Amino acid sequence: MYLNCHSYFSLRYGTFSENELLELAKSKNASCVALTDINNTSACLNFLKQAQTYSMKPLVGIDFRNGVDQQYVVIAKNRNGFREMNTHLSKNLHAKKNFDKSAPLLENCHVIYPFKKVLENDKNEFRENEFIGVSARDLNKLKFSGYKKDTSKLVVLQPVSFRSKRDFNAHRLLRAIDNNTLLSKLTVEEQANPEDKMLVKEDLIEAFNEFPEILANTRALAESCHVAFTFDKKQNNNLSKINSREADELMLRKMCYDNVENRYPEADEEVYARLDKELTAIIKLGFVSYFLINHEIVHYARSKNYPVIGRGSGANSIVAYIIGITNVDPIELDLYFERFINENRSSPPDFDIDFSWKDREDVTRFIFNRYDHVALMGTYVTFKRRAMIRELGKVFGLPKAEIDKLSSGRFEVSGLDKMERLVLNYGNLIAGFPNYLSVHSGGILILNDDIFNYGATFLPPKNFQTIQIDMNIAEEVGIHKFDILSQRGLSKITDTLELIKQNQPDAVIEDIDNIPKFKNDPAINSLLKTGDCMGVFYVESPAMRGLLTKLQTDNYMNLVVASSIIRPGISSGGMKEEYIKRHRDPKRRKLAHPVMLEIMEDTYGIMVYQEDVMKVAHHFAGLSFDDADVLRRGMSGKKTSKDQMEKIEAQFRSNCKKRGYSQQITDEVWEQISSFAGYAFPKGHSASYAVESYQSLYLKNYFPLEYMVAVLNNGGGFYSAETYIQEIRNCGGNVLAPCINNSDHPTTILGKDIYLGFGYIKELEVKTVQQVLENRQFFGSYKSLDDFMDRVAISIEQLRILLKVGAFRFTGKDKHQLLWEAYFRKIKSKKKSNQPGLFKIQHKEYVLPAFQYSALIDAYDQIELLGFPLCNYFDLLQEPVYNFTSVDELKKFVGKKVSIYGKLICTKKTTTSGGKEMCFATFHDIGYNIFDTVQFPDKVAKYPLYNKGVYRCIGKVINEFDYISIEAEAIEFQKIKIDPRFVTTPF
Repeated sequence: MYLNCHSYFSLRYGTFSENELLELAKSKNASCVALTDINNTSACLNFLKQAQTYSMKPLVGIDFRNGVDQQYVVIAKNRNGFREMNTHLSKNLHAKKNFDKSAPLLENCHVIYPFKKVLENDKNEFRENEFIGVSARDLNKLKFSGYKKDTSKLVVLQPVSFRSKRDFNAHRLLRAIDNNTLLSKLTVEEQANPEDKMLVKEDLIEAFNEFPEILANTRALAESCHVAFTFDKKQNNNLSKINSREADELMLRKMCYDNVENRYPEADEEVYARLDKELTAIIKLGFVSYFLINHEIVHYARSKNYPVIGRGSGANSIVAYIIGITNVDPIELDLYFERFINENRSSPPDFDIDFSWKDREDVTRFIFNRYDHVALMGTYVTFKRRAMIRELGKVFGLPKAEIDKLSSGRFEVSGLDKMERLVLNYGNLIAGFPNYLSVHSGGILILNDDIFNYGATFLPPKNFQTIQIDMNIAEEVGIHKFDILSQRGLSKITDTLELIKQNQPDAVIEDIDNIPKFKNDPAINSLLKTGDCMGVFYVESPAMRGLLTKLQTDNYMNLVVASSIIRPGISSGGMKEEYIKRHRDPKRRKLAHPVMLEIMEDTYGIMVYQEDVMKVAHHFAGLSFDDADVLRRGMSGKKTSKDQMEKIEAQFRSNCKKRGYSQQITDEVWEQISSFAGYAFPKGHSASYAVESYQSLYLKNYFPLEYMVAVLNNGGGFYSAETYIQEIRNCGGNVLAPCINNSDHPTTILGKDIYLGFGYIKELEVKTVQQVLENRQFFGSYKSLDDFMDRVAISIEQLRILLKVGAFRFTGKDKHQLLWEAYFRKIKSKKKSNQPGLFKIQHKEYVLPAFQYSALIDAYDQIELLGFPLCNYFDLLQEPVYNFTSVDELKKFVGKKVSIYGKLICTKKTTTSGGKEMCFATFHDIGYNIFDTVQFPDKVAKYPLYNKGVYRCIGKVINEFDYISIEAEAIEFQKIKIDPRFVTTPF
């Protein structure tokens, strides 16, 4: 009976979820309810699914509005109607145009025009499937209207947006946020009627007792609607890419057997048995097309010379390895195919395919052009604490300082005024609500039927249609999601290769996919062993460098382990430390339970990878691999039914008892699985990352300058640009400020000279950079400041920035002199003509006083414009360093107190089990070698590390498995010299 109900997916309007709508309908004795969100179908599929548990007949539709101005409500009669209304909505959303006052022909839908709009438009012609919607408050007007006689066209249209006054208050806040206005200035027209509530069924019938025909029409309309979905994750797995399922199967088999010897030149019975086993499962479960489509995507990328990494649980598949989707050998790494695909796994398999951030858009375009029914996956950005407080702070008119204070969380509630408390209290009303629709980080849907069968789409800035449903409900209805991801590590590799060709055209470069050679290169492995991995994908963080040093990592398999044991599940359980001890001391490995050691000999009886959960469940407790994977998924927080998990746990414990394990051992192993599984990496994932790390390490070792320039040009990594610039110096490079003749927008390299890019200069406009580069490209290098000003139309403010940063130092003149000359030229110059001059302009030479060069002024200008100085930071200190130790000497002082100066690189704060704060910090010493410190809770508050700059660190030297660090007792900030331009001389 309720044909116009809103959930909070009526964005910045509705006030409760679709599940709460069903609960509300049940509490009001309704047997049928329609979800009609405003210009949105995000909640429809979940609404249809959840209605089954409430014994409620669900109707789905759309409330079509221009802003808040309701035009008509559409209810789908069936699946075809659901597609029609999604198509209509999407067409307008894509075109970003308003809806007409009359709906188009939607044959499989009911269209309901609100009574108010019918009167306003004096509408008299209605199609067979079109109706007039009347609410309880419209009845008095209806009695005096000519539409009263047309009873066959009247239905109940009682809007439902609120449950209570609290909901209405939340609604007003949302409307104020949407209109970017103060709550006090929100107009009535921008709000819903506070009486838009659901009445008890009996009260609604009583309200319409004079118009029984309206009630009968409404019941008939509801009864004619039936939109049914089968919520079976496997239902859409028979996606066919070519002509038929049989053709796809033949193609996949042929590809595998044609290419098996490329991957396994001496393929044995084990390889062919594994291949046959996988193909049988893939075909039986209907995942053939999933492999073929991923192969096509990867093949396209490689045809364009785009770097690509196939990872995720898909790396457990020998089929994926043979046809080139991944580069991880599952037999070499003992990876279980059941981790990827098995009969108990209801969701589609999962390949994560990484591309360069520069290439992913083109790959996405290929997918949209190649397949017929494609959409990006949508996602919902919700009101989280900080964003919510900022929005509400503006709505309530709070000053920026107060909003900043509230959003930071650094305040005492007792010290807040009334308005500040209101912001916090009202924030609870909308916390967690969807705020707006966005694009999933990498999910793409490819279907064999119309995308609008499942939802409407919108167009984000890059114009790839994006569906309004998220990955969870898409999986519930069995839609394939292809993960097309991007990362900057791959761009660093391709950019390095290009830079080498430009800077060292005669250099011999190994095939970047020659991973076996890289794995066995002592020079590359030496970088791992010493933790010399600055800028290298996935292994450059302080924690990872320390771990590599402790493990003395010098081979691929050890790196694969390191990539996983650094994860929280292993670290927090103390197993990382235990692994290091067993790795370094073979005798200690005997402490492992004999069965666990036998199962996981390569990891010394310690669970390291997600697959180890399966190993233990299968070999220790005797579960089948299929059940073991269900256990792994359940422990990892994946959707698994409670009954299924309880059944598997019971089977696990029963099998352990039969095998003679004590209750204590069984409990310990179960506890290890429980605490570990949610955080561990799949082994194939770690292996894929390790492959990319080796590629980066090869380039870092043999072409360090080009590699580090590529790191800078791709947004760096774990550290700041300043840190990577210092690494370039450590590698023998000469880092120079931007130059008007040698710099580009990104950083450039000429021999060993590295010129920072114009993109690093703050407040330098993009159009200025474009003008400078285009003119230089067409007409050659700039000869002088006069030549530059004659050729480039630039404001004195923009020119001042270039002069201050030293971009004209090629002239040999002091930048202050150049700045004065520029001002004089601007003052004396006539209005610039768009016509090119016939003759070279003769400029007057100005006599200026001599200027004294100051390196300190240069440093301050660089800090202002680049964010960091290009000189040695230690030369800027007010007080000279004294009585200090260098990083090279620390090993001599293990267990002793030292004093060492360090330029702060980064910090990481963590919380102890007692809830207190610890701080780990990384520094460059005076020789620009790296060292790490740890501050325990009693020192963190006393010696905070808030500012960039140099600190004097005093503390005890610790040697933990050859990894040297300092347990800091005191860390003192060192002041730098004052900018001489701000020093006043007393009279």
